[in-house]
Amino acid sequence: MNAAIIIIDKEIKRLIENDETLSNQHQWLCSVDGIGERTSIKMIVVTNAFKDFVNLRKFCCHAGVAPFYTSGSSQYSQNRVSDRADKFIKVLLYMVALPVISCKKGELYGYYLRKLADGKNKMAVINAIRAKLVYRMFAVIKHEKFYEKNYVLAIV
Repeated sequence: MNAAIIIIDKEIKRLIENDETLSNQHQWLCSVDGIGERTSIKMIVVTNAFKDFVNLRKFCCHAGVAPFYTSGSSQYSQNRVSDRADKFIKVLLYMVALPVISCKKGELYGYYLRKLADGKNKMAVINAIRAKLVYRMFAVIKHEKFYEKNYVLAIV
C-alpha cells in the first residue's frame, strides 16, 4: 500500500515538473504562508490548473468557506456555510489555517486575535482565514508572481 502511494506521489511530481504552467503554479502557491506541496497540488487538481473556477466567490462556495447571510430579522437565524461543499477541500483548508493562526509572527495571527477580542466566534474567524488563504492562492495565480507579504500597490 505505501509503495503504491510513493509511486503515485513521484508520478504526480514528475508530471508537475514536466509541465511549465503547472510547475509555475505549484511554486507560486507554495510561496503563500501555510500552503505546502500537497495543498498546492490538490488546489491545482481541483481547479483544473485554475481554469474551472474563474470566479473566486464560486470556488469559496465550492470549498465551503463563503458565508451565506439570511435575510430578515429573526433572532434565531445565523450566518452559515453551505452543506453541499467539498468536504475534503474544506478540511484541507482548515488544516492549512491552523498553523497560520498559531504562528505568532504571521500576519493572520494578529487578525485572528483581533477578531476574537471583538467577540467573534472562533470557527467563524477560522473560516474567514480559510477564505483569505483562498484569495491569496487565486491572487498569486492571477498575477503570476510569488506571494509578497508586504505588498504595496504601485500606482503609475
